[in-house]
Amino acid sequence: MATYNAWRVHEKDGEYVGNIETLDTADLPDGDVLIHVTHSSLNYKDALSASGNKGVTREFPHTPGIDAAGEVIESSTDQYTVGQQVLVTGYDLGMNTPGGFGEYIRVPAGWVVAVPKGWDAHKAMVYGTAGLTAGLCVNKLLKAGANPEQGPVVVTGASGSVGSVAVEILSGLGFEVTAVSGKPDQAEYLSQLGAKDIVGRDSLAPEKKPLLKPQFANAVDTVGGGPLAELLKQIKPGGSVACCGLAAGMQLETTMAPFILRGVNLLGIDSVEIPLPEKHEIWSKLAQDWKCTVTENSAKSIGKEDLNDALQAFLKGASAGKIVLDHSV
Repeated sequence: MATYNAWRVHEKDGEYVGNIETLDTADLPDGDVLIHVTHSSLNYKDALSASGNKGVTREFPHTPGIDAAGEVIESSTDQYTVGQQVLVTGYDLGMNTPGGFGEYIRVPAGWVVAVPKGWDAHKAMVYGTAGLTAGLCVNKLLKAGANPEQGPVVVTGASGSVGSVAVEILSGLGFEVTAVSGKPDQAEYLSQLGAKDIVGRDSLAPEKKPLLKPQFANAVDTVGGGPLAELLKQIKPGGSVACCGLAAGMQLETTMAPFILRGVNLLGIDSVEIPLPEKHEIWSKLAQDWKCTVTENSAKSIGKEDLNDALQAFLKGASAGKIVLDHSV
């Protein structure tokens, strides 16, 4: 047993407030592996959990953090050894299981992945769920036949944590990337990531026509809702859209026109419940051929006392780039 600090959210009179508290590892849920968490990664889902979204977290008090990386302290399985550097993303971590905003987690062995060779916990959390999701989007596009010769690829929500990694991966693979962003002040950063063209959200403003001039061969959509519906109208025949987000809404109001008149493919991306071998594949690519140097060098580190402001920025649509929680700060 050991005491540790965690950023824990309480519900009080309909308000959800996060504070740093001292907890005991004895109160963590049962699991195969006890991990001393040194770093976590901030995600939109963490902001939803911290704001009391019952679709993410049912009961409070709760420790958010859908990502965690650190050192194995105890293991009841020979899959992982004491002292090994590991990471956890997805499954129920940070949703209804105490997550990476605490300095310790206890989880099933089936949730755990070894930190890729050459990485440490900090670098693993520079990517986190957002990087994994971006990698899954790109991987699915490639498996659907996407290649640079087909024409430009567009990324929506490009200045966000998923979109920015997707821009850098695609650019590194030789694609001509158009970045859609509602943050004009991020244009220089998007150019550094490799975007050749940067357009505002108004490029996906609602149009009554069922189809628009085809402009993009393929796409990564991180926002969903109305922008995704408009994006589908602009995809070239046979192109694919990998979709992974819902910041602009969960509902998708569209017609069959893009699908039956242009043969557009809508590819859903799940980064939560995917099998470990698929996660291993993407982590390996991110650590090697898909390395995102700009993302790594520009990631911002914060301490637990900065979490509230950072999570509020996610909810306001004011967050950009990658933010890493460093428990030593």
